[in-house]
Amino acid sequence: MPQGQGSPEIVGRRATLRDIAVRAGVSQGAVSMALADHPRIGAATKQRIREIADEYGYVANSAGRALRVRKTDVIGLVVPQTGEHVFGHPYFMSLLVGVTTAANEHGTSVMVSTNTSYQRGMSAYERVMNSGAVEGAIIASAAINDPNVARLVNSPMPVVLVGHYLDHENAVTVWVDDRAASIKITEHLVRDHGLTKVGHISGPLTHQIAVDRYAGFRQACEAGDNVTGVLAEGDFGEDSGYDGAHRLLADTPDLQGIVAANDEMAFGALRALRELGRRVPQDVALVGFDDFGVSRLTTPAITTIRVPATEVGRVSAEQLFNLIDGQHQDNCKFILPVELVVRDSCGEHPQTGTDDRSTDDPSLGHQSENER
Repeated sequence: MPQGQGSPEIVGRRATLRDIAVRAGVSQGAVSMALADHPRIGAATKQRIREIADEYGYVANSAGRALRVRKTDVIGLVVPQTGEHVFGHPYFMSLLVGVTTAANEHGTSVMVSTNTSYQRGMSAYERVMNSGAVEGAIIASAAINDPNVARLVNSPMPVVLVGHYLDHENAVTVWVDDRAASIKITEHLVRDHGLTKVGHISGPLTHQIAVDRYAGFRQACEAGDNVTGVLAEGDFGEDSGYDGAHRLLADTPDLQGIVAANDEMAFGALRALRELGRRVPQDVALVGFDDFGVSRLTTPAITTIRVPATEVGRVSAEQLFNLIDGQHQDNCKFILPVELVVRDSCGEHPQTGTDDRSTDDPSLGHQSENER
């Protein structure tokens, strides 16, 4: 069939990927992957796209294709936050250790792409998408409504997402079950210690990790016996933990416990509690989340959830290399286990049932600091 015949909108010009995508009702990235026989595209969709391409007489740009398949021995780690935030935060440094460990084993370098400012949300993605310097990308810490995630996921580039992404069910994702872990650590206060008035200092609720941890806190409170749960939204930084504790105590002076969504905010809350003359754990129990170091160094040491961030980074990189190599994967979700680590910030450690409840979810363990 002559080029463009049967498609009035492209008469007199060469058909493009966009023309095929519009006709097939898919993204341009899906068209590109289908024509390259990528395993992420189903057989029926591939067949339909190829039939449309044949109908349009589509001819791929060989120079562009050569650029796309060029091996660069570089993968990207995209974190749409400022470099100051990324390289000053223990979570991202632990994640980077895992990514680079896997990359080194594959003889590959890692390019870390961050934003130049909080307003320049595109810059981290632009470097990866436009430079042609990377074979694939890992995206971490993107906001729920960040449209650039979809741009990369739907592009021909192999992509792995770190975290829980509800809008990208078919993407390869590596994460921990933050909701279940938050239930576990909140239950440690309301069920094991019998507290009935507890507060949560969340991360920014524009990020799924913060939403999931807050949801777990709410669920544990609602399942408790006459438990009141209150919220102060933070930003995962120490100062927001300090401010959040002040807000919680101002709103609920008889607050008995605080669940901080990470250890940095828990440390900030500890500072505020001391300033307010509240003893930890005698007056207010305190727990955190992540276990990247600071929780072990405080007095008292902070009970927390241990998140294997280094392993998350390593598994993310390994799955990215599988995509780059064209390996098909039936399982595209990798959920890694976390662990409840009990320290001194909640008072005496109740023994009844605590270890047994660690079997409720195989991804959640329990360990006392003095057992390690």
